[in-house]
Amino acid sequence: MGASIARLRSDGGPGGLVPTGTWGVQADPLPAILDGTAKGGRLMVMVVWHGVASDSVEHLDLTLRDGRLRARSIVDLGPERLEYAVELDPDWTFVALSLRSSDGRTLELAHDDGEWHADGSPRPDLVEAVDLDLAFSPFTNTLPIRRLGLAVGDAADIVTAYVDHESFTVTADPQRYTRLGSEQYLYESRDSDFRREITVDEDGLVVDYPGLFARTPR
Repeated sequence: MGASIARLRSDGGPGGLVPTGTWGVQADPLPAILDGTAKGGRLMVMVVWHGVASDSVEHLDLTLRDGRLRARSIVDLGPERLEYAVELDPDWTFVALSLRSSDGRTLELAHDDGEWHADGSPRPDLVEAVDLDLAFSPFTNTLPIRRLGLAVGDAADIVTAYVDHESFTVTADPQRYTRLGSEQYLYESRDSDFRREITVDEDGLVVDYPGLFARTPR
């Protein structure tokens, strides 16, 4: 499958989703952004995924602003549309989520110093969680992949704050990631028999999640 990601630099215009090629000026690769070596301008990564079984379509942009990574996305599920914004520290540690549905449902989730809050209420049941997992988006697989920085052959057990797209409920979800190759990871649920071999690109963004998501070619 061909690459569908565009790295773009804007002129400081307003944020939000921009059709691929609108700015037309290439920026530095994402690793340079994360290393803090990219100078000036506003850097953007844009990705489109489609659901293999659900026929969903997601358009996501990722920027570095004020020292933090910020993702904004629109997920078209057919009869329903979801919009979300995620804020991350430069090491890909989750900070905040703002999620809303076209039917009026909303969720605000925050993580600071090991403490979680959902819609302003403390969530001590999430104390072991570090990463965010959105059931409807492959983007959040990138968070532990980038944060952990596993060597090939290494594995790590993690706990995520898992957000169900139908109910917007948040639960602790134990998982395991094993790096099989330079761009291959094995994802395993630690409380069920679900497992998948995920292919990512050089930036750790999902290219193929068998049976669930695939990146849309340009």
